[in-house]
Amino acid sequence: MNDEILYTLALTRMTGFNFQTALQLYQELGGGRAVYEHRNDIRDVLPDCSPRLAEALRDWSESLARAEAEMAFIQKHKIKTLLLGQPDYPQRLSECPDAPLLLFYMGTADLNQTRVINVIGTRHATTYGHDLIRRLMADLHAMGLRPLVVSGLAYGVDVCAHREALGQGFETVGVLAHGLDELYPPRHRETAKQMLQQGGLLTEYMSQTRADKLNFVKRNRIVAGICDATILVESAAKGGGLITCGIAQDYDRAVFAYPGAVGAPYSEGCNNLIRNNGAQLITSAQDLVEAMGWQMDVERQKAAEQGIERQLFPNLSAEEQIIVNVLSEIGDLQLNMLSVKTNVPIGKLTALLFQLEMKGIVRPLAGGTYHLLTL
Repeated sequence: MNDEILYTLALTRMTGFNFQTALQLYQELGGGRAVYEHRNDIRDVLPDCSPRLAEALRDWSESLARAEAEMAFIQKHKIKTLLLGQPDYPQRLSECPDAPLLLFYMGTADLNQTRVINVIGTRHATTYGHDLIRRLMADLHAMGLRPLVVSGLAYGVDVCAHREALGQGFETVGVLAHGLDELYPPRHRETAKQMLQQGGLLTEYMSQTRADKLNFVKRNRIVAGICDATILVESAAKGGGLITCGIAQDYDRAVFAYPGAVGAPYSEGCNNLIRNNGAQLITSAQDLVEAMGWQMDVERQKAAEQGIERQLFPNLSAEEQIIVNVLSEIGDLQLNMLSVKTNVPIGKLTALLFQLEMKGIVRPLAGGTYHLLTL
């Protein structure tokens, strides 16, 4: 695996950090090492490869040297490398057409939890925005829900979301626009340290990568793609939060926004987004829970706390029960992963899932993922 990571690291540099090109080469040839092995006959196996790129792919010496240095950095600092297609890679993100080949991760949180949300917005958050975030986290906690909370560790809404999540005992992950050898902004270092013990830090960038403006825009696709829902708290008429909402829409993910006072500069973006049907209006955690279909999860949690035992699904077939058991134990799963875990062929599994959906037991989510509604 380390060998494949090394060549994949080098591939991202060989393609001039054009992640879309790197992804295409990686997928069509089957891995970073495979691209390296075909460096001298790339146009024979990929006729559409441009002459310029084919020539650039011939000499890997400089890129491999840089990749080897990065591997040493990764090992020294105990950084996890998440390779596209591997089980520990964020499965929601892997469904996106521009998913990074590699992610670098430090932390304790499972990135494939049952419920993952991001909370984003302006860097100039007001008291109103802070209060909304505080109430959202507190109410989710009161309902017994424990979502993984994702944001960008920036000033304003981002860092407020991380801190309120930490305060409620939620795991929270910051998606960075630079390598893991630095932290921007430095003022949030203490918060980041807490997150390493109760969440984590995630990036697609190697060490020695500066926090350039373009990197912040690119990282927004990870913030959107790794989550079930994007929640915009406050935004001016233009801003990075709106970009993330647009990406989330393209990924067919749920997008929500809190409304604000007419004329308030940092509610204008939210109000416009809601007016133009770019986001669902929410005013509370309850709105979010109902829109996402998590109400049954809340009721199940309350029942568990009260010690209520119920005989559920008495009419399930043996194969349907296996599916329910797997989803109950692991959480939401994509169709192909569910097939592996249940040992049921995809064709038959699809029919069984349809029956369970008709019974109100499972619900299909974006990207072919299935969610258990009741336990």
